[in-house]
Amino acid sequence: MSVVGQSPKGLKAIATLEALKGVLSLAVGFALHELGGKEIQHLCEALLQHLHLNPASEIPSVIMHSAYKINDHNLTLLALGSVLYATIRLVEAFGLWRGYAWTEWFALASGAVYLPFEIYAVVTEGKMLPVLALVVNLVVVAYMAMVILQRRKEKHALP
Repeated sequence: MSVVGQSPKGLKAIATLEALKGVLSLAVGFALHELGGKEIQHLCEALLQHLHLNPASEIPSVIMHSAYKINDHNLTLLALGSVLYATIRLVEAFGLWRGYAWTEWFALASGAVYLPFEIYAVVTEGKMLPVLALVVNLVVVAYMAMVILQRRKEKHALP
């Protein structure tokens, strides 16, 4: 079902957000695939040296340990995963932009699935980025619920 031309302006904003997430995911996936495991390891080492961080301290050692575990097979899987994620986000963005009802439901579900993880991150980390992600996602989920309820009211109000 399409209501092209009648979609609320908020759907365009959410569609833009989803499209940006899709494009960013593609860029990250392609960058990871192009860099390759050894190049990422060298990049991490150079970054730690540039920032004058002790590679034996907690966070730099975790970063370096993770970088050394990267291989071409893992990078290929990550790149494929990012392409799949980007495809989903871009299809969702297109559908929301065009006002397709099924993408409204999809946006509601795909936003709601992240809420428990975001709440956990806010509670355990208490940092600004997880709080911001949670607030944005709560706004998107609430707005999508409102749009769906409004569509149902209009549908039942028709003679």
